[in-house]
Amino acid sequence: MIEVVAKLLRGPVFLTGEELECVIAFTNPVTAHSTSAGSEMLAWASAQIHCQFHTSESRVSLPPSEDTKYDVQAENETVFVPNRGERGKCILATPPKILFCDLRLEPGESKSYSYCETVPLDGPPSFRGLSVKYAYKLTVGCQRVNSPIKLLRVPFRVFVVYGLENYQFPPDEAVAPTNPFLDEDESITKDTRLVDLATEMLMSSTSRRSLHLYNISNVRGKVGKFCIFKAIYKIGEDILGTFDFSEGNIPCLQFSVSLQTEEHIQEDYQRKPGQPVSLSTHARHQESCLHTAKTHFSLPVPLSATPSFMTTVVSLKWRLHFEFVTAREPVEPPTVLENQSEIITWTGAGKIDVDTFSWDLPIKVLPTNPVLASYVSQLTSFNSITI
Repeated sequence: MIEVVAKLLRGPVFLTGEELECVIAFTNPVTAHSTSAGSEMLAWASAQIHCQFHTSESRVSLPPSEDTKYDVQAENETVFVPNRGERGKCILATPPKILFCDLRLEPGESKSYSYCETVPLDGPPSFRGLSVKYAYKLTVGCQRVNSPIKLLRVPFRVFVVYGLENYQFPPDEAVAPTNPFLDEDESITKDTRLVDLATEMLMSSTSRRSLHLYNISNVRGKVGKFCIFKAIYKIGEDILGTFDFSEGNIPCLQFSVSLQTEEHIQEDYQRKPGQPVSLSTHARHQESCLHTAKTHFSLPVPLSATPSFMTTVVSLKWRLHFEFVTAREPVEPPTVLENQSEIITWTGAGKIDVDTFSWDLPIKVLPTNPVLASYVSQLTSFNSITI
């Protein structure tokens, strides 16, 4: 018996173009119940990164594949197919790398191998939508002589920062200072570290504040004003917005704000022409606001959410969806006399004729530092099998 353990050294989240490093350990364990432990042998082991693409047949219509080779292989074949037995098709794969050939392990002996590979720049981000799914995995295949291949898979998450390869960071807008405690030859510059450059680029894009003011009105008149401080965010940030109903002549009884994603299937791949987009709600704020002059909301962008992206099959867009409930007639506020000594109880109207309307405000959501996202990822950094 041989135990195989694969562990991603830096966590389960990476950028496209970033180097993934994994340590794979092979151990011949000695247990208290083993009486005649002997040496164990493996013929070979290999590792490879691949991206699996899966679609909902009721929503997406893909053209017939030109590849007639099936992903599922027989158990007794000796071909290393990393996506064997998985649903969907492999749309991206790195060349396989051989870890060893003819490995012999004595009882209690363990050997470790380091696997390094660059996550392809042209790959899509990890995404689990209602219509489309992109899933990345590192697969380790190993085989005993005259035995079927065993596969060990370690899933990981991938972010795409568009324009990163062509980005030139302005010297006067530097965000992250250099470390004064490192020597010059040890200092990590943004030209040599992809993660640092991506972090600076994302911070530069999302830290610029530009006040956006919107008038809220319906056919009966003005309801109020809405203010948002920027339109580009990173996952993990809070979206802040304020409402001012003091200048409106139409009373607002209630409002709600929902943070939503729109999953658009490109027209050429839609199962039905003109089919609606798929909506997902990630956060929601609702408030009753009759006689409220000013108020605000805060909606967090989940770190587990997928940033905005586009591929040939699907695009993901973010928006704030507003719903307002307004009164058709003015609602008089309670009056309190200046020298009122008695307690007064004010009861709201039992019935009010209302109007409802909605509004969608597009926003853009970018990735964040993959190290930060690794801390809250539901994916584990390691996996193991016994062969």
